[in-house]
Amino acid sequence: MKNTQVEPTMTRHTSSRHLERTTEILDVFNNTFGNLLTGDPAAFQSKFRKMAATPFAFFRGSACLFYHDLREEAQEGGTYLDERTSRIWIHGDLHAENFGTYMNSYGRLIFNVNDFDESYIGPFTWDLKRFSASIALIGYGKALSDNQISRLVKTFATSYRQKIHAMASTSGEVHGFSLDSARGPLLECLRSARLQSRVATLDATTHIHGHERHFSKQGGVIEIDDATREKVTAAFEQYLATLPKPREQGSRYIKDVVSRRGVGIGSAGLPTYNLLVAGDNEALEGDVIIYMKQSQPSAVSSQIQNSKAQSYFKHEGHRTVMLQRSLQAHADPWLGWTEIDGKGYMVTEVSPFANDIEWSDINDPEEIMAVVSDLGQAVAIMHKAADKEGAESLVPFSIDKAIDEAIGSDESRFESFLTEFAFEYSDRVREDHRLFVDAFRNGRIPGLSS
Repeated sequence: MKNTQVEPTMTRHTSSRHLERTTEILDVFNNTFGNLLTGDPAAFQSKFRKMAATPFAFFRGSACLFYHDLREEAQEGGTYLDERTSRIWIHGDLHAENFGTYMNSYGRLIFNVNDFDESYIGPFTWDLKRFSASIALIGYGKALSDNQISRLVKTFATSYRQKIHAMASTSGEVHGFSLDSARGPLLECLRSARLQSRVATLDATTHIHGHERHFSKQGGVIEIDDATREKVTAAFEQYLATLPKPREQGSRYIKDVVSRRGVGIGSAGLPTYNLLVAGDNEALEGDVIIYMKQSQPSAVSSQIQNSKAQSYFKHEGHRTVMLQRSLQAHADPWLGWTEIDGKGYMVTEVSPFANDIEWSDINDPEEIMAVVSDLGQAVAIMHKAADKEGAESLVPFSIDKAIDEAIGSDESRFESFLTEFAFEYSDRVREDHRLFVDAFRNGRIPGLSS
């Protein structure tokens, strides 16, 4: 598929404008996914079927298209953007489903933003625009009225602005949502995570044979050869040195290694490995499952040229981990990076305490409003967490103060800015989704059948 010019054909549902946009969509996908699709067509068959399900699923899987559509703003600037606010650490794929729980380095359960694969340096408004469009799509999927969707986006805008202003006006560390401070669905998400255990996670994916634990060969597990195992083992030893509290080589021994081919919306075609690692003691219930995934360039970086950022990161795995540590205060203590065959990998624990917010269970408009308000605070806290002072930082200024000054006190203008974008772009996504589905089901994506 790589470097292949995509030329959809006209159908009875296609105008010349639609044909042009379809070609644009498929060319962006080709440039982003082409090599991976060629290497693993089945994974992309699954990815694209998931994206075909709903406009929101399409939006989730097409961050590359979103930033392609913002390319003029990347070159010319935009509202609320100046020399500082156009180059902060951003999440890069901030949509309504990228929130959930994790166990932080202090052993506390936190509800926060997750999934930092697309994180990079860029305009703070890009995070807010992507989230606002996602909320409009969720509202549309729940048959909410335009007025209700408008209120949701305005609620997010107000909550974000107020939290940024409050943090810019005070000093000290700001904490995210925990069992002590969360409410409603966020609290239920935390409580559900609290009921989980590593033993249950181990039992779901491993078995005990000959008085030792091994991976069960099921559920997409691929056995690896000795040469690959040696590479993964060497990569694991390198990874141990990148942890916040580095461990000596040999302090953890590997019991088993398997490969899993990424088939999710965000990980299709990417090489991944699961490692079964001995715990801190000899008890089998203390074993830990470690996840290694090859990292790809951020979709944001396709539009942002920043030579300092490019030279700062050793590889894409290093970028993903360092920015997660920056944007997610006191991140998972197992989070680190490594290399295999010159490719950067992100490494972390398969944690039983990771529990995503479930939007299918949140349907009352007022409850959705309350959740969106909390998520607005969470996004502000994330941007604040990346606040790095000092000459050696790539972002050598107070992020919350810079954003607060840029937004100013005109609340209605800020609300309108995000609301107008949310409606405009969610309308585009719904149309793009239809064009994509038509192209996919009619076999017009090179390398894939319908």
